[in-house]
Amino acid sequence: MDDARPLLIFDTGVGGLSIVEPIRRLLPRAPLVYAADSAGFPYGEKSEAELTARVPALLGRLAERARPRLIVIACNTASVIALDPVRHALDLPIVGTVPAIKPAAEISKSRVMGVLGTQSTVRQPYVDDLAARFASDCVVLRHGSHELVEFAEAKLRDEPSEPAAYARILEGLFAQPGGDRLDTIVLACTHFPLVEHELAAAAPRPVAFVHGGEGIARRVAFLTEGQGWPEAAPEGRVIFVTEGPGDAPDARPFRANGFSEVELL
Repeated sequence: MDDARPLLIFDTGVGGLSIVEPIRRLLPRAPLVYAADSAGFPYGEKSEAELTARVPALLGRLAERARPRLIVIACNTASVIALDPVRHALDLPIVGTVPAIKPAAEISKSRVMGVLGTQSTVRQPYVDDLAARFASDCVVLRHGSHELVEFAEAKLRDEPSEPAAYARILEGLFAQPGGDRLDTIVLACTHFPLVEHELAAAAPRPVAFVHGGEGIARRVAFLTEGQGWPEAAPEGRVIFVTEGPGDAPDARPFRANGFSEVELL
């Protein structure tokens, strides 16, 4: 039977669009609702206590509104801090987005990798655990940058950023001890794949960039295997979480990616 229940993709801004693309490739008939917590942006500069309180409560409200079959927390910071509280709060399948350290370790030849994310993500014990479990024979360098989140948001508004700024951010990894052997960088924020081309152009030498979009899409496909879908997916819907009725974010990046219906929460 056809099933019109959507997948709910949740992030603070445009970063979750890097997860939407691989999901659409695997599940082209899946209805999608994208929820952007514009009022809470940026998560990378919020405390753990703030996010642990905010994210489960907000996703509860969004789940009541969108009636999804599954929620993807398309934000590394929210996932590494609030994934367990969300799973305890909601009786729905929840897919988190965590740094792709395991696949990076599988391809690194030099055994030196970088993790590039927000400050909140790279300092989490969760990242320590991933490195210990999947990259114990690697040197794992870390660097946090909120500026790169802003660059990704600006790019989707057709506002270019200076190439030198990307080089400066990457220097935060390459300048660390062992950085001269670094050959793989984990993009540990869903915003960052949106500027992967700019990062590659600014890198002092060729490196492999790894992120979790394809793995997230495969996980969503596995959890929804055997479920019905509409004959054709409707246009996507985006819900902006705002401070008030007059606080309308820029919907152009979402409309350009197939989310034609816009709502404010």
